[in-house]
Amino acid sequence: MNYVKVCTLEELPNNSQKVVSLGNIKIALFHFNEKVSAIGNACLHKAGPLGLGEVSSKYNGLYITCPWHGWEYNIETGSAPPGFLDQQALYEVRIENEFIFISEEPIVKANKEHPDNPLLEDLIKLKYQTSENSLNILGISTTNLSSNLPRFSTSEDALEKSLSYAKEKYGASTKMVKLRDLEFRNCEGYYSQHSHACTWPCSITEMDAEDGMTQVYESMILWADILIVSTPIRWGNASALYYKMAERLNCVQNQITINNKVLIKNKVASFIITGGQDNIQQVAGQMMYFFTDLGFTFPPFSFLGWSRGWTAEDMDKNVLQFKKSEYIKRTSKEIVDNSIEVLRQIKNVNNANIHSPKPKRNDSLSIDIENKDMNI
Repeated sequence: MNYVKVCTLEELPNNSQKVVSLGNIKIALFHFNEKVSAIGNACLHKAGPLGLGEVSSKYNGLYITCPWHGWEYNIETGSAPPGFLDQQALYEVRIENEFIFISEEPIVKANKEHPDNPLLEDLIKLKYQTSENSLNILGISTTNLSSNLPRFSTSEDALEKSLSYAKEKYGASTKMVKLRDLEFRNCEGYYSQHSHACTWPCSITEMDAEDGMTQVYESMILWADILIVSTPIRWGNASALYYKMAERLNCVQNQITINNKVLIKNKVASFIITGGQDNIQQVAGQMMYFFTDLGFTFPPFSFLGWSRGWTAEDMDKNVLQFKKSEYIKRTSKEIVDNSIEVLRQIKNVNNANIHSPKPKRNDSLSIDIENKDMNI
């Protein structure tokens, strides 16, 4: 077997690691406990750079943790932790005259044993449940009320009115998702590591199919023709739960920028925004910008707003007035009428003629700069 000189021992002191090149392949090189070892640098999960991870003692050995999504490998054997069958490529190391050589071919080949989760098959294969004649209306309530203390929500009540009207007048199939009932993790910023580290389905969802955002992805991306999002106003903005969901939708937008793949097609969105005080236009503006960036279309007059103004500090009167409001009864129906009218017009729009004028990877001024530690 042939061996290739990759660096000196001085360049890899004890308790250190580095990424070296073996032709077109990157190798993660480790020097711990006075022993030098080498494994493939590309994580078997999503090709994250193992050499940039952290080495720690666990499972009766030394393991490197991939900085992208947390996959782990023994730095001396390349094996996954006990209970997992993944095997990273392992290279033989020789040291001659203070130079480190590694074998041209792995002495143990890489083997990926993580199968695709069948619970995510519909998302992975994008099995859309819409058709030319479907009328599926999804309502997402982002109000964050305690399940142990039931209370009246103006935004959720208006959303329920809209969905009931859509079902009764148009025979629509309706679904309500209450974010507060779903347990889902915050976005963990994988995109900040590398654009390819933010995946579809979401990296978190891929690691935990029971994460509550799985239901949101399936309902919003695959099932809905029309989306109606309701939110209370919190300090002049949409609710914290809304933003928690929005951050996890980065994986949808990211498919456009890195793969030029639009997941949202021929779908309409409208909004319900309620608060004791004003700032409806700001909240609506943010929501419109965000959802158009995902690919949704809006009807004219695409949001219902309820506010009693800056001086309305008597919040005990808010629900009383809301329940009596003819405006709420009327507009909760009108946003449905508007959304369905626009949906009828865009149902058969040829998306091949619709472009996403967003920055793509090739638009970056630094696209030609090589990051030698990465594998992509």
